[in-house]
Amino acid sequence: MAPGGMQWQSGRRRAHPLVLVVLVGLLWSTVSVTPAAADTVTVRSAVAELPVADENRAGYDRDLFPHWIDEDRDGCHTRKEVLIAEVTTPPEVGSRCALVGGQWYSYYDDATWTEQTDLDIDHMVPLAEAWDSGASDWTTAQRRAYANDLG
Repeated sequence: MAPGGMQWQSGRRRAHPLVLVVLVGLLWSTVSVTPAAADTVTVRSAVAELPVADENRAGYDRDLFPHWIDEDRDGCHTRKEVLIAEVTTPPEVGSRCALVGGQWYSYYDDATWTEQTDLDIDHMVPLAEAWDSGASDWTTAQRRAYANDLG
């Protein structure tokens, strides 16, 4: 998985959301966070405090999330930054961040990929899901930051 919550997926295979549910379930029963104060906050109580609202896909358009920008102005937009960060055999990085060569390993299907065009860069929370969950109320700057987050 790339920094900032993005992941790449090869071909048509996708990670199953059940993996996240299982991980949260394991943490739910075993992890607690103790702040400086004497109060103990468990994962269960923290999750119970999360706001819950109906999702709304109305008005969603992927173009409302400006993505694949060159935030650090090094010539490589977000997609290329993720490819470079996740590479197993580094490509040559040419003019305007043209990537030549390189290999990427997919733990989803235990395969090695050599064509960057065969790789999709996806968000841990898809843009449509973010929209459904409240990003429809964000500013364009907030949606741009979310869509390009590597931090």
